[in-house]
Amino acid sequence: MEENKAPQKRVYISLPKIHMASLAEHYELDHGLVIKDLNPYLNEGYIQAYFREWGTITACKIKKTSNKSGLAYVRFSAEEEADRADWAGPHILGGSEVEVKRIVSPKMEEDSDEKAKAITTLPRPRRSMGLGYLLEDAQWLDDN
Repeated sequence: MEENKAPQKRVYISLPKIHMASLAEHYELDHGLVIKDLNPYLNEGYIQAYFREWGTITACKIKKTSNKSGLAYVRFSAEEEADRADWAGPHILGGSEVEVKRIVSPKMEEDSDEKAKAITTLPRPRRSMGLGYLLEDAQWLDDN
């Protein structure tokens, strides 16, 4: 039988809440939000301060996508915290309304020198079935 290996990079998945529960039966998950249409002048400290109202922030990364907008990832310490932050919208950051997507990610060990825990390969959700999205081009989130 083929041995399952952990992904080398973190995988970010957006899917309906009902499907997150079944995914959590098989994987230990990190819970967070992806924020789109972000004012490019905002920094990670501002984003953390804003979302701290709903829970403990364990990670926050920003990527400048263009001179007009940015993209951010905010990870919470618990599923309930990420849910509360998502449901509290619409969110206004830096004077502009932003789009917020609730996401999950299989947990990985933080120490880059050690291999991540072995997990099976995640099935790729089909968009046509309305199950969600696999954010494949999110390697910028793992940069230090």
